[in-house]
Amino acid sequence: MRDNDFRDAILSAGLTPPDYIEPGRLYRFPGQGKRRKNRAGWCLLFPDGKGGIFGDWSTGYTETWQAQRHRPMTAAERANFERLVKAAKAKARAEQAARYDEAAERAQAIWDKAKPAPAGHPYLVRKRIKPHTARLHRASLVLPVVDFTGRLVSLQFIKPDGSKLLLSGGRKRGCFIPVDGDLEQPERAIVCEGWGTGCTLAEDEPAALVLAAIDAGNLKPVALSARQRWPNTELVIAGDDDRRTPGNPGRTKALEAARAVGCLVAFPEWPKDAPEALTDFNDLAAWQAGGAV
Repeated sequence: MRDNDFRDAILSAGLTPPDYIEPGRLYRFPGQGKRRKNRAGWCLLFPDGKGGIFGDWSTGYTETWQAQRHRPMTAAERANFERLVKAAKAKARAEQAARYDEAAERAQAIWDKAKPAPAGHPYLVRKRIKPHTARLHRASLVLPVVDFTGRLVSLQFIKPDGSKLLLSGGRKRGCFIPVDGDLEQPERAIVCEGWGTGCTLAEDEPAALVLAAIDAGNLKPVALSARQRWPNTELVIAGDDDRRTPGNPGRTKALEAARAVGCLVAFPEWPKDAPEALTDFNDLAAWQAGGAV
């Protein structure tokens, strides 16, 4: 059956679609490597069942699919297929935009009610950092995720034990957590992964603008947008060094981002006696200050 072939194509891309895919209906499901409740993955099998499109909003990945044919498409069939692809992309974009808008409204409501975070929050104490712009939502730190227009689009929550969670349905790709500094005309901008690392960098270099990209995969999109937003600003990627992780994604993604925009890149310099569990600038600073990391 064609819907099974379509589903197999989605599975081969590392996504997990529903067991049955009805033609003409847009489905949402977890993005690659995401939790079960995530809805960044999507697909649409065309009404004729002969083609379809699927993707992952969290990474920007999109792929078209065609059923196996016994003869080449005619010009009319090719034009119809392209029309269906264009319509499906428009439908997916509209669905995505509505999802983002709803999440942004929820983010704003939570942010407006949250109080400034206390300096004694367990996560801040353990990381040896100041609250900066963090607020408190119940027992968790809540951090603003904004786009390069300054619009609040989502939130990140950090529990006292350090576990992190992004607001469901919110935008992340190309967006960032502003840690500290001048967002209008910065002379120097530092882009890092996590907010805790960003706090350490901002406290070490208070004259710089520091942006937390949330994770390694988002370094490049944020760096590209930062270069477009501030073409004359010195830009630095402050990468993690995931020495214990195969492929060292922190270092790999930081180098990739730096090459993409032609900017400087920096990594922690580990003393000989530094534990291998340390991975970022905050880990290094906290360890050197005598903290248990």
